[in-house]
Amino acid sequence: MADMIAKAAMDRRIREIIEPTIEGMGFELVRIRLQGGNNPILQIMAQKPDGTIEVDDCADISNAVSAVMDVEDPILDAYTLEVSSPGIDRPLTRLKDFDLWKGYVAKIETEELIDGRRRFKGVIEGTENDEVLIEIDEGTIGLKFDWLADAKLILTDDLIRDVLKGRKDSGQVDEKQFDAVERIVEGTEES
Repeated sequence: MADMIAKAAMDRRIREIIEPTIEGMGFELVRIRLQGGNNPILQIMAQKPDGTIEVDDCADISNAVSAVMDVEDPILDAYTLEVSSPGIDRPLTRLKDFDLWKGYVAKIETEELIDGRRRFKGVIEGTENDEVLIEIDEGTIGLKFDWLADAKLILTDDLIRDVLKGRKDSGQVDEKQFDAVERIVEGTEES
């Protein structure tokens, strides 16, 4: 069983090259994706074990990964390296992500048709062995992790509130630095 959604052979190869460097720096690799085209982009998402990452961390990872990639040189053409956080509506690429984000809404796409469909949207119910459990309209189903082609959290008010609350609780957000939030409700403004 794979421990990260990375179907493309090149993504898996690059992961083998860079993951030891990223982990050695104290970060977790969340996703790697080489997007082709006229100007290929190597997208890396990483975070600290506590789920955070700062801009300076991204720069440090970028510098370290660039050095390793220059030595190994797995990509023949010129490419742009992007290092970022997974964001709030983050991709779910590791089996453990489905336990960490239990209770939140996600979209999951499978490689093959499962009972006539590839796309599933519902509440993550965690994992059981090598299956991701998701509650959809028909009930809770299990999808083998190896079947997954893509998965990501859906931006909801609950997700935003809980992520910001977690950052506030950890002292990362200082509410005094922000202006009052205005809310537009059917043409009227509220504060």
